[in-house]
Amino acid sequence: MAEITIVSLLQFFKGITAFFEVDPLYSLVRLLLIIMGVVLIWLGYKHVLEPLIMVPMGLGMTLVNAGTLMLPGERLGNLFVNPIAEEPSEIVEALQIYFLQPFYTLTFTNNLIACLIFLGVGAMTDIEYLIARPLLSMALAIAAELGTLVTFPIAVALGFNFKEAAAIAIIGGADGPMVIYTSIMLAKHLFVIITVVAYLYLSIIYMLYPFLIKAMVPKRLRGIEMPPLYEIQRITPREKFIFTIALSTVLCLLFPVAAPLFACFFLGVAIKEINIPRYKEVADLILSGSTMFLGFVLGCLLSADVVLNPKVSLIALLGIIAIILSGVGGLAAGLLAYKISKGRVNPLVGVAAVSCIPSTAKIAQYSAKEANPMAMILPHAMGASVGGVITTGILAGFYITICGLLG
Repeated sequence: MAEITIVSLLQFFKGITAFFEVDPLYSLVRLLLIIMGVVLIWLGYKHVLEPLIMVPMGLGMTLVNAGTLMLPGERLGNLFVNPIAEEPSEIVEALQIYFLQPFYTLTFTNNLIACLIFLGVGAMTDIEYLIARPLLSMALAIAAELGTLVTFPIAVALGFNFKEAAAIAIIGGADGPMVIYTSIMLAKHLFVIITVVAYLYLSIIYMLYPFLIKAMVPKRLRGIEMPPLYEIQRITPREKFIFTIALSTVLCLLFPVAAPLFACFFLGVAIKEINIPRYKEVADLILSGSTMFLGFVLGCLLSADVVLNPKVSLIALLGIIAIILSGVGGLAAGLLAYKISKGRVNPLVGVAAVSCIPSTAKIAQYSAKEANPMAMILPHAMGASVGGVITTGILAGFYITICGLLG
C-alpha cells in the first residue's frame, strides 16, 4: 500500500518521474546541466562572468532541465521551446504549445535577434578613433582574426564540413550576434551548441585575456600612456555621420550576405551621431530586452539531448582555440605596432581588436591601468574594437559566400 502511494505521488510530480524513466546517462546530464546553470547564475550574480547574459542563460538552463516531462508519444521534452520544428504544420503546433516558441521562431530563426543587438551596440559605439587612426585600428583588427582564420582548417581536419567549420571558426571573432547570424545561415543544426559555447567563452575572456596579456606583454609596456584624440586629429560630428553612411554603404555593397548586421550596427551608430534622444532611448531598450531574452532562450535551448550530441566536446575545444588564437594575434600585432611607432602605441590596444565590443576594450584599459594608474587607452581600444566588428563581419560574409559556392 505504501509503495502504491509513493508511485502515485511520483506520477503526480512528472519532472521527478522523468528522471527515472529514461537512460541514467540522460538523467545524469540533466542533473549536471541544472548544477551548471546554478553556477552560471551565481558567477553572473557575483559579476565574475557577464551578468547580462549569464544570469538569464543560467536560469534558462536550470529551469528547462528541471522542467522536463514525458510528452505524448512517450517522448521526453519540455514546454519551453522546440528548435527542431521546421515544417509549417509543426511550427504552427509549436507556437500553440511552447511558451517561448513565438520569440524563438520570430527572432532567432530569421536572425532578427542578432540584428537587434547590433542596433543597440551601434548606438553606444564611438567611431572617432577608428576615423582618426584607421590604418592602426584595421591592421590590429585583421591580426585579431587569427583564431577565426586558423580554426577553420582545424575544424575541417577534425571532420566538420565546410559550413560547420566556418560557423565554429567565427567564435574566434568573439562577437555574439555575428556567431548567431553565421551559425544559423551555415549550420542551423549546430546553432544552439555553437552559440552557447560562444557566449560562455565571451564571458570567460574577462578571466582569460588578462592572463594572456601578462604572459605576452611586459608590465612596462602595459602602462604606456597614449595621447588624447585632440592631439591626433579633431573629428567633427558631421564627419562621423558622413563616414558612418559611406562605410556602411560600401560594406553592404561588397558583402551583401552580411548586410543585415552591418545595416543595424551602423543604424545604431548613426542614431548616436545624429543625437536624437528618443531614438537613443529606443535603441537602449532594444539592446536590454534583446540581450535578456537572448540569454534566457539560449539557456532554455540547452537541454540534455543537445549536450549529448557527440560534437559538443569538439566544438567547445575549437571555440577556446579560436578565442585564444585571436587574443594572441591581436597582442602580437599590438607589440609590432609598439615597435613600429617607436613606443607610442600601447600593445594592449591589440587585444581590444578582438571584436567583443566593448568588453575587450575594457579589458585592455583595466590591464593598462593596473600597470600604470595614469594610462588611458580606452578610446584607442574602442577604435580597434570597431575595426574588429568590421573585420569579423567581412569574414562572416566571406565564409557564408564561399561555403555556399562550395556546397
